[in-house]
Amino acid sequence: MFNYTNQLTENLEYIEIAPASELPNGERLFVDLGDRPIVLFNIAGQIFAIGDICSHDDGPLGDGMIEDHNVVCPRHGGEFDVRTGQAMQMPAVVDIPAYPVQIRDETIFVGIPKA
Repeated sequence: MFNYTNQLTENLEYIEIAPASELPNGERLFVDLGDRPIVLFNIAGQIFAIGDICSHDDGPLGDGMIEDHNVVCPRHGGEFDVRTGQAMQMPAVVDIPAYPVQIRDETIFVGIPKA
């Protein structure tokens, strides 16, 4: 998987997601961008976007508990850093996608690779 947060802006297409008011602190928002299930988290006023599929067993990840900046997979306990998508704890060993987020005019945008 790939950490798209490090990509140059010209390599990304930013998709409008929702008004920022729809994602208050401590909440999450699930979206599908084409064939990409994505979950956005608001942690202490910062918004992060990751793929909503655990790399360990392809199960949903976004319903997991948040511990600091890690989401814990609700099925088998693998952990991923929501800032980078990095697998942090077994049984997950493969990173998941992390996407850059922009807030423009009080609206959330997520950057995905251009086709």
